[in-house]
Amino acid sequence: MNFKTQESFVLASASPRRKELFEILGLDFKIVTSDVEETSVRFENDMQYVRDVALLKTRDIANKMNGHTIIGADTIVSIDGRLLHKPKTHEEAILHLHALRGQTHAVLTAVAIIDKDGNENTLVEKTTVRFKQVSDALIEAYVRSGDPFDKAGGYGIQTGGALLVEQIEGDYNTVVGLPIASLAEQLLTLNLITI
Repeated sequence: MNFKTQESFVLASASPRRKELFEILGLDFKIVTSDVEETSVRFENDMQYVRDVALLKTRDIANKMNGHTIIGADTIVSIDGRLLHKPKTHEEAILHLHALRGQTHAVLTAVAIIDKDGNENTLVEKTTVRFKQVSDALIEAYVRSGDPFDKAGGYGIQTGGALLVEQIEGDYNTVVGLPIASLAEQLLTLNLITI
């Protein structure tokens, strides 16, 4: 589907998954990545945290790219009130996946939109994911594949992590990292794109 626009879009994300999803809109866009320190955001609750991180990234690029509409996003995995960030080590990835095994957790993706006039809009989508009761051997093999290390919670639902998932409730693309249907709806509502 090709939407029409007069805007110059910048996707503030290094994620190849977000790039692929944004391409569904058929819009020309550039990618400019933010190098802000996400840990500077205080955690009060899941919704606030993921929204604030998405805004932090998006504002960083908006300050560097005048005259563009900037879209940034952040995805978090939350279980029992604690965040499971991207694992930094093999051991941390194993711990994340053991915590998720046989359990239900939340994946939240926030999207921030800052238009060329500096107006800010955000949306947050939440999807519930239940993991299978998988074996230690499968978890170990998945971690050895290297796939967990650039993904919140230590798994990718669109890659080998799909073998760990029993059920999802909500938007699959929220778990991948960009709720594209909700984003398109928001861009239409803001008149940043037209049909």
